[in-house]
Amino acid sequence: MKPLILSLALALPLLAGVPTGVHAQQAATAATPGKQVVENGTRILATLQQRRTEFLKDSAALKTFIDGELRTSFDREYAARLVLGPHGRGASDADVRLFADAMSDNLMQRYGSALLSFEGKPRIRLKSETPLPGNRGVKVATELLRDGADPVPVDYLVRDNGGWKIFDVMVEGVSYVQTFRSQFDAPLRQKPIAQVAAELRSGTLQAAHGNP
Repeated sequence: MKPLILSLALALPLLAGVPTGVHAQQAATAATPGKQVVENGTRILATLQQRRTEFLKDSAALKTFIDGELRTSFDREYAARLVLGPHGRGASDADVRLFADAMSDNLMQRYGSALLSFEGKPRIRLKSETPLPGNRGVKVATELLRDGADPVPVDYLVRDNGGWKIFDVMVEGVSYVQTFRSQFDAPLRQKPIAQVAAELRSGTLQAAHGNP
């Protein structure tokens, strides 16, 4: 999986799943989760462009921005349980929460700054929306567009959990959840969830290896 593309694919709609103020009113009138993904992703792009100079000088401000938005929009604990797979059976909510927070923090610490380095005016185009089997939610198929580059297919799996929230992202057909489930299988076989979470948070264990 391409980590820089993943960072942008994750961050744009994930950072904007539950808007506030006037954006909340706009989202409330959106007919579909797909429209919400695109409209909110566009809002985040505009914010990143407007505050690029500030964020480049102040990484703490960028982290605060990312953390504040991400926590309200990504169904992190549900996604974490999917990543944990059989290792999460019987796990306490506290351990799952530790793992979810550590995984998200690790990703954004590594790739958050990459959001400011993308060129070609990245934007999102909605392609389709398809119900997931078993009434699990909706797959929102999009393309990530950049000037001078081929479109990148990005699919978002969302479910209604107090509003539409994203629990998986598929970049060029490669699933965020499946990639991390495979990556963390060995550590989770050897160590408790809390210890793996601590290693993720400290940077001893890294998420999302790959080439840009």
